[in-house]
Amino acid sequence: MTEDQNENGECVFCQIVKDQIQGYKFYEDDKTVAFLDLNPISKGHTLVIPKKHVANIHEAEGMSYMWDTIVKVSNSVREAFDPAGIKITQNNGEAAGQEMFHLHFHITPVYDGTEIEENYSREELEEAEEILDKIKEKMDEEDIEEIYG
Repeated sequence: MTEDQNENGECVFCQIVKDQIQGYKFYEDDKTVAFLDLNPISKGHTLVIPKKHVANIHEAEGMSYMWDTIVKVSNSVREAFDPAGIKITQNNGEAAGQEMFHLHFHITPVYDGTEIEENYSREELEEAEEILDKIKEKMDEEDIEEIYG
């Protein structure tokens, strides 16, 4: 049992889904939940999660329904707080900054005069065709046909 799990091995987000702990939920449907981040980066910082426990995007096959909730919640946050912009992020794996291992999307309002730091070093795209071929190799034929016709 880790510090973010209860005695049944359920993560904190699963406990919020089941109303076992306070989650400041403001949207819920049969498959998703949206609630305020308890350690917000900005006013209105919200998390959207699936009710079904999956650790990350790599386990989220068939969860495209998440997008509808993300759009709905993002629009509500925008209308409520009128930020200059909204950042939507999702991290996979500890190296990418994932801290809670239940799939979640951050909806983070960005206000004038504030800056959200990203510490990425960017480089010029090189070997694009080789990289593209390597990724396409791993996609299903159906997916490739849908994208490239």
